[in-house]
Amino acid sequence: MSRAMQCQSCLPWGSWAQLPRSLAGSRGTRSVSVRAAAVPGELGSVPLALSAPRDTPASCRGCVQYQGGSQQSSAQPASSHRGQSQLRNVASSGAIKKHQKSLSAWFSHQPNEERQFGPSFSLDAVHVDPVIRESSLEEILKPSPDLTIQNQLQQPSRRVISLHNLFDVDACGRQVKNVVLYGTVGTGKSTLIKKMVVDWCHGRLPRFELVIPFSCEDLSHSHAHVSLRRLITKKYQHLRDVVPVLEASNLRVLFILNGLERLNLDFRLAGTELCCDPNEPVPPSAIVVNLLRKYLLPEASIIVTTRPSAVRRIPGKYVGRYAEICGFSDTNLQKLYFQMRLSQPGCAGEESRDCSSAEQENLVEMLSRNLERHNQITAACFLPSYCWLVCTTLHFLYFTRTVPPSQTLTGIYTSFLRLNFSGEVLDSSDPTHISMMKYVAKTVGKLAYEGVMSRKTCFSEEDLQQCFEVEMKTESELNLLEVFRSDVFRFFLSPCVQPGKEHTFVFTIPAMQEYLAALYVVLGEKKTLAQRVGQELSEVIGKVSEDVAVVVNIVSKVLPLRFLPVLFNLLKIFPRYFSRVSGKDKDTIAHTMAEELFKEEDYYNDDVLDQINSSILGVEGPMRHPDEVPDDEVFELFPIFMGGILSRRNRAILEQLGCSIKNLAAFEIAKAMKKTVIRKGRKGLPPSELMDYLFFLHEFQNERFTAEAIRSLRAVNLSSVKMTPLKCSVLASVMSTTCHEVEELNLTSCNLDSGSLRTLFPVLLRCKALHLQLNSLGSDACKEIRDLLLHEKCAVSSLRLANNPVGERGARYLAEALAGNRSLTQLSLLHTALGDPGAEAIAQHLAQNQHLQELNLGYNSLTDTAALRVVEVAKRHETLDKVHLYFNDISEDGKRALDSLRMDRDGVRALVFLTAGTDVSDYWSHILNVVQRNLPFWDRERVRQHLTLLLQDLESSRSQTANPWRKAKFLRVESEVKKMLGKLQDGTL
Repeated sequence: MSRAMQCQSCLPWGSWAQLPRSLAGSRGTRSVSVRAAAVPGELGSVPLALSAPRDTPASCRGCVQYQGGSQQSSAQPASSHRGQSQLRNVASSGAIKKHQKSLSAWFSHQPNEERQFGPSFSLDAVHVDPVIRESSLEEILKPSPDLTIQNQLQQPSRRVISLHNLFDVDACGRQVKNVVLYGTVGTGKSTLIKKMVVDWCHGRLPRFELVIPFSCEDLSHSHAHVSLRRLITKKYQHLRDVVPVLEASNLRVLFILNGLERLNLDFRLAGTELCCDPNEPVPPSAIVVNLLRKYLLPEASIIVTTRPSAVRRIPGKYVGRYAEICGFSDTNLQKLYFQMRLSQPGCAGEESRDCSSAEQENLVEMLSRNLERHNQITAACFLPSYCWLVCTTLHFLYFTRTVPPSQTLTGIYTSFLRLNFSGEVLDSSDPTHISMMKYVAKTVGKLAYEGVMSRKTCFSEEDLQQCFEVEMKTESELNLLEVFRSDVFRFFLSPCVQPGKEHTFVFTIPAMQEYLAALYVVLGEKKTLAQRVGQELSEVIGKVSEDVAVVVNIVSKVLPLRFLPVLFNLLKIFPRYFSRVSGKDKDTIAHTMAEELFKEEDYYNDDVLDQINSSILGVEGPMRHPDEVPDDEVFELFPIFMGGILSRRNRAILEQLGCSIKNLAAFEIAKAMKKTVIRKGRKGLPPSELMDYLFFLHEFQNERFTAEAIRSLRAVNLSSVKMTPLKCSVLASVMSTTCHEVEELNLTSCNLDSGSLRTLFPVLLRCKALHLQLNSLGSDACKEIRDLLLHEKCAVSSLRLANNPVGERGARYLAEALAGNRSLTQLSLLHTALGDPGAEAIAQHLAQNQHLQELNLGYNSLTDTAALRVVEVAKRHETLDKVHLYFNDISEDGKRALDSLRMDRDGVRALVFLTAGTDVSDYWSHILNVVQRNLPFWDRERVRQHLTLLLQDLESSRSQTANPWRKAKFLRVESEVKKMLGKLQDGTL
């Protein structure tokens, strides 16, 4: 989408739309052959060999280059007999084979993040090569057009070249020896090199007989003089017999120098002397320079990877080919990666292997459709590292059955940044050595925070200038900004794809805006001018105070100047006073977190996990019209990320990235926020907002804080929240911090299944009132409920299972539970498809129960036989005094038999109709309310028939009484039934 590099003098500071073109490329057709995972940054990207028509370059660069950059292919000298003999001896010794085995084991290793956030894949299992395009120094330095999607699609395509063809002859027929492979952060440079090494180890790179990889980061940390021979054998001991004959044997050697931006190279003769002896100790940077100059091992091939800003550190005459990694500039590559990654057999875990395949295919299909819409996610997935983030997030959302402390959404984003930045400094030549992530937090974090506060996601050039350029004071700051623009900017911000907003920028991944805003606040970067000046002055005074104290003590003993110690003591007060004042920053952070967490205008949005899911997979349905007013932006992840960043594990990772958050600061923020959060969490939050609150507590990873917050929740209402396995795990994890009884847990219409009940089992045990209506719970779920009710620690006293397909088999499990349970007093099986066999099973075990007080078997197609059987058992039951049997297939004879029951005589009341003999039933309003609440889930025609029967029964009973008061009551109930029938007929009920 953007190009690789831009000369400072060519780039006007006033335009942020003219940026380096790092991911440009047309969507032309090309043949793709799948060979072999992609993890971003140092350990991840995508394998796939790309072949495409080779377009002739515009210039014949190789013809005028220094001989070290490229050589005539015909000019290679023939090896001597002695060299060939030595090579055979080396090969027979097996040294190179041992080297291959060692490299394969090392470079095939996957990082912890890859194993932690999903199944572990080998580098040969799930890999798609990003697009590589041949470039030139002229193109790199040429000013780029405005950074918009349209301009990127209109740019002429450059020659696509595969990784294995980088050392082919150039356009002038000269053999390429030095290759510079460059790309912005996240395009997959390191992973591509890893794949190249693994291919060589497995014999898939026959061009070279020996590959020697070096990390420029390691070389930058070594300051002692060392010879090339010693450098190789120190790192690769298996090659100690090979190194002495590298020159004489004419061995085809490839040196890989990964991350050249870590080294400060000086190609001037005055800065780095010439060296052609592999045994001569020189600085590591001098070895690199002389390898590239071709004074040292001139026949060796070299591939260098670097960020765009460091490309010019190597003079063009020493480079045979420039190649730019353009990421996935074709949506077909994105789709292929997602299909390969999400379709892996182990992706959904062992527990759900039977049903995982269909869900995986559905995920791939939904993601593919969203990519085809050319949404913002399509632009984001130009970067292979973001494809990894998308897959990792989907795995977290869909295939997480348990949530250990390491598995949090904040942890995914923090680890994602570590994989891509891994503590790198922004510019190794800058004396401040500021880490790349620290610079991003100070600048991009400021932009993200101001966007969150003003509730906007699109940023103009003026917005960017305000955040990045307004405080520019020194040459160093200007240089750092230029490196950032060249290497990192495109990783976080990309052109907006919405019509009419082509010249604005959005965060490449929407949630990244909220993460960086949270990091900006938690790091304490949000300071007023007075706070910044006070902090600097306090640090200065604190540093000199000890030295001044010694001087003042000496002078005061010699001269009678009693006011000097007093004056100095006053100065010493300032740092202490400022530390107290600055401590209020923690209160501000805590206040911001609490206010954003419980913002009332966000109360009735989807919960944050559903929002993330929609941002990745899209929203099914008609597309929004361009002229339609968009919904207000929602930033509910912002406070959750703030809490997640304060967790110990994420703070440790951020410390590696140069973003330090002290333990004391985290403790003070948690302490300041506790009262406000617990007080507001105690209020009746809407279900989706309560789910967000529970997710915040999970992300915060502070067990003591969570325990105090959960103890204040006596009722948990999550009705209508789609309880995925992840949400169930979060609820179970958060609630497990305490062991107090929960008065009520409402999980109505939450898409629960037997697996969900298993996950929530420890929580359900402690709930007094448990609402599980409308969850499609069948017989397997009833088996879990049976185990729950039979548990010795079960505290459930009221269980509602209405509108679930329990069936006869499920009824038998519940009957077994009734027989042995000691806590249940109310059981609702309204509309659970029991039928007569199910009711009979309940009746058989009901006599063994000694605590049940109310049983609802309404709307279950019970006939007279089953209904009377249940009532007969209920009459002998010690505590059961109410049985609901309305909306069943009970005849007039059955009704009369049930109407004859008397509470004082039979000890039980059967609720069948709206009448009780010649009077209106005391429960008529309850029955009608039940009908009204459940009508959306019941068969409307059957309900209409039952209401007609109830109306006829009311009219018949009214005609049998002469009491005017009773007649008035009948007429009132009849009017309610007629009103309900009328609305049912009109479709308004």
